[in-house]
Amino acid sequence: MGFPVGYTEVFFPNLFLHTLSLLGFIRNLIFLLFHFLGLSDFIETEVVWSDSHVRIPDEPPISALLIREFLPVIKYEDLAVSAVAGDLPESCAVCLYEFEGGEEIRWLTNCKHIFHRDCLDRWMDHDQKTCPLCRTPFVPDDMLAEFNQRLWAASGVSDFYSEFGSI
Repeated sequence: MGFPVGYTEVFFPNLFLHTLSLLGFIRNLIFLLFHFLGLSDFIETEVVWSDSHVRIPDEPPISALLIREFLPVIKYEDLAVSAVAGDLPESCAVCLYEFEGGEEIRWLTNCKHIFHRDCLDRWMDHDQKTCPLCRTPFVPDDMLAEFNQRLWAASGVSDFYSEFGSI
């Protein structure tokens, strides 16, 4: 065995690594220079390397709060009594836990899928407006006009325009 006679295989990776190290040093030098000159706001340093790529929002969006008003919350046992045996899923497709009798669930009126209330609320907190399974919109078509009107009123945009109407 032993080492190969030519060391070109080792030379190229070392050259590549040294070039990357030099570029990293130049980058840090530029960041330091901009920071020293008070221009650090012009350089975007928002790159965050973390284990979790999921950002949990502080407050749910207005649309999520309005959608929650439109979607019914019922007990699983109430839905199980009215449904034909075998029609209901046994577990939530989001968390994969089985439904139990007293748990609150959200029943999507458009596609008839059911989920745990907390699971679907977390889904909506990430500004999702469609079913996690089939991507059918949460708000039924016949209620869309009312939803949009309430969303417009809740956003406060109409108040903004009313200030300029009196000028």
